[in-house]
Amino acid sequence: MQLYPAIDMKGGKCVRLTQGLFQNVKVYSDRPSDMARLWCSQGASFLHLVDLDGALAGRSVNEDAIKDIVKNVSVPTELGGGIRSKEAVKNMLSLGISRVIIGTKAVENPEFIRDLIDEFGPEKIVVGVDAKNGMVAVEGWERVSSLTAEELCMTMKQYGVRHIVYTDISRDGMLTGPNVLATKDLTEKTGLDIIASGGVSSMEDLHHLAEAGVQGAIIGKALYEERVDLRQAVDLFESR
Repeated sequence: MQLYPAIDMKGGKCVRLTQGLFQNVKVYSDRPSDMARLWCSQGASFLHLVDLDGALAGRSVNEDAIKDIVKNVSVPTELGGGIRSKEAVKNMLSLGISRVIIGTKAVENPEFIRDLIDEFGPEKIVVGVDAKNGMVAVEGWERVSSLTAEELCMTMKQYGVRHIVYTDISRDGMLTGPNVLATKDLTEKTGLDIIASGGVSSMEDLHHLAEAGVQGAIIGKALYEERVDLRQAVDLFESR
């Protein structure tokens, strides 16, 4: 199971939100690249970056911090938040980002994803599926659509998508445990690389995800609050 330490950026700083609410913010570092180097020194082999300002603005906002991270680490990175045009994808890939995560645009214009897959390939494009009670949420989690998570994943699979970041918004930043059943269900029904995001609070949570056959897990607040030892987690789960 691939582990992805999360680095969420707001106002050029590394922060964590609770349940995706922008008023529930805690700053962990003034320089996100410092956190990137820390996680890499503890064995991280892939980083998960989020431009929180970009998710609301619909365009990249924290580009300087993103460049700084890419320049300071040698592991691959995936990035989400406000990437809603082919030009934005091309720009992020040109900066050295390994995979770009598309969320809102995948719901509003699924054919956009097909075009991106055709141009950049399935290893460069990840779809972010953020759900509230099984329904897909968009625009920085501000609006809930009429699509179920499973429906969106199956449409994306038809267009050649291989990687999905699945976030249960109700669990995000709460340290209450991920929605293992929903993530397992999506993994089994779609056959895709479903990456669990939201709620990981302990090594036990990671064990549950691994046992459920989930392919990847994003770890955020649990790392920052020192509830999960990254080096130990990498040794346990990435070698499976």
